[in-house]
Amino acid sequence: MLRTYRVARASGLRTATAPRTITTTTTRQLFTKPPQHPQKPKDTPSKSKKSLERQSGKLSLLNQVRQLSGRPLPRTQSKLLNFGYRTAAWFGSSIAFVGLSFVAFFLYDASTYSTHTTNQGDIAISNLALNPRRGGPKNLPILEIFLDDDDDEDKKKQKEKPRLVILGGGWGSVALLKELNPDNYHVTVISPTNYFLFTPMLPSATVGTLELKSLVEPIRNIISRVKGHFIRASAEDVDFSSRLVEVSQKDPHGNEARFYVPYDKLVIAVGSSTNPHGVKGLENCHFLKDINDARQIRNKIIQNLELSCLPTTSDEERKRLLSFVVCGGGPTGVEFAAELFDLLNEDLTLHFPRLLRNEISVHLIQSRDHILNTYDETVSKYAEERFQRDQVDVLTNSRVAEVRPESILFTQKGPDGKSTITKELPMGFCLWSTGVSQTPFCKHLSSKLGPAQTNRHALETDTHLRLNGTPLGDVYAIGDCSTVQNNVADHIISFLRNLAWKRGKDPESLELHFSDWRNVAEQVKKRFPQAASHLKRLDKLFAEYDKDQNGTLDFGELRELLKQIDSKLTSLPATAQRAHQQGQYLAHKFNKLARAAPGLRANDLFDVDGGGDLDAAVYKAFEYRHLGSLAYIGNSAVFDYGDGWNLSGGLWAVYAWRSIYFTQSVSLRTRVLMGMDWGKRALFGRDLMSY
Repeated sequence: MLRTYRVARASGLRTATAPRTITTTTTRQLFTKPPQHPQKPKDTPSKSKKSLERQSGKLSLLNQVRQLSGRPLPRTQSKLLNFGYRTAAWFGSSIAFVGLSFVAFFLYDASTYSTHTTNQGDIAISNLALNPRRGGPKNLPILEIFLDDDDDEDKKKQKEKPRLVILGGGWGSVALLKELNPDNYHVTVISPTNYFLFTPMLPSATVGTLELKSLVEPIRNIISRVKGHFIRASAEDVDFSSRLVEVSQKDPHGNEARFYVPYDKLVIAVGSSTNPHGVKGLENCHFLKDINDARQIRNKIIQNLELSCLPTTSDEERKRLLSFVVCGGGPTGVEFAAELFDLLNEDLTLHFPRLLRNEISVHLIQSRDHILNTYDETVSKYAEERFQRDQVDVLTNSRVAEVRPESILFTQKGPDGKSTITKELPMGFCLWSTGVSQTPFCKHLSSKLGPAQTNRHALETDTHLRLNGTPLGDVYAIGDCSTVQNNVADHIISFLRNLAWKRGKDPESLELHFSDWRNVAEQVKKRFPQAASHLKRLDKLFAEYDKDQNGTLDFGELRELLKQIDSKLTSLPATAQRAHQQGQYLAHKFNKLARAAPGLRANDLFDVDGGGDLDAAVYKAFEYRHLGSLAYIGNSAVFDYGDGWNLSGGLWAVYAWRSIYFTQSVSLRTRVLMGMDWGKRALFGRDLMSY
């Protein structure tokens, strides 16, 4: 490799004008002893001067080459001293960085305070916002204009958009609000609570692992993204013909006030209530559906512990107070039992008498053969073995008959599996977590819609999440309050009847060849995506139901085949995962409908796909994709991904479980608070306070 240097002569001598090229070999030679040459005759004085100049130039070049050498400099300090200097420099830089960060934070914090009252001046408010007109079936005030509709230019533009009203502030509603295009709709959210609750971590809040405020996010923070409005009220009724939602709220004097909220599109996402299963005495139980429930449970646990320490408490009463019963072996019941055990095992012995730990008992009553019965059997057995090791009493094949103030009465199958044994268990605390049922509002809507609603546990929708029995494309239902109706046979048979009549044929004499059956299967997959997994081998299904082996399916054989598929389709799980996916689906559909609306109006396209089904014309049917189920079971966790794939483990699984829910938290604020709570538990333990 060649290196080029511009060589400068010594002061007072000529400067070389052309660069001199020195090879690496030449450089090495400059550092070695120069070779001996035979002596030459003495030069003349002029030659001697030139020789001195050349030697001076060589010395200057030699000095420059030595300065550019790649040899390491001589070490003047020890390695230990260098390490000390570097450590001190790093430590000092860290302190400086932390100090600057604190200064920057306090400067920012100071900028958030306002010492002067901001004068808004005259505010233009529509008279209809202050004095709404009356109308509707009950002649109630109609909220057509909001108080802040004219606050800025963006909100003035929103007034002219289609009205989208969302009932509820849960998982489905928040997912819809996060994905909705802010410029397409005039959004109004109606809910009796003004916060979003992160329900998967609710059991952790009952024992102080997480603080209550770490699980909630103000709903107005979420709505601000779409420039929407919030009404803290309860939905009471819906007039589908007038497109009015009747809501109620207490006025400042405690009297009930009712009014209407108009809509162009209505999304019902009001959630569900706990299923009582007809059991008596549930007023003696605690539930775990809301943040107030978690606070009451926490206070009750601490109260029982404190009462057990009193000298006036008898041994029998102390054992009853320290008997904790959980009714329901689903994810909520299992995770609460695990969190309760962690509290009693990790924090109780540090602050309470050791006698309490020996007399505490935790019981889990499950009506099925296993706890976590919706999970893979391997996961269920692992959870049962874990609880058995932790001395949590799991009572399977047991049904609660009555909950009394100080005991619980239940029946359990005998060893032969046929006979039943009635038992009574003393208890100081009981949690009821046994599935979901309809809210009073949903029951009212279901009875109002009549034959279109046949499910007793949830509102029925079609595969586009439209509420059955309502005007097409006006009302949708998502989350725990709804279920997707699986009527594959009825839909396809009706479709084929219409097709046969259009061709002038009798539907009962219709025969389908394999190519026709393949077209029917494609229609089923398009309309009912959840049925796709049962239509993988069309040739086998065709051969199985072609009873007479004539190479065709008649109307009766096809009906039997489709009903068999119907029976295999199960209801979607009432989980946050399903509600979240449905909310995202509706947001994407509404965005696409808004983009397609100008073209549909221009072409007068209102009779698409038979009956004006614009949803089907613009967007696909909803398809639920199961991403797996998680459960915490006391310093360990289980993961069930479906199709036999599952994982279970100790602390590494707990950290994975936390990481998943940490990333799914609704905002940066709640993520920071959750992380701080976990760190606080590790450093200082759980807060054993009731308030």
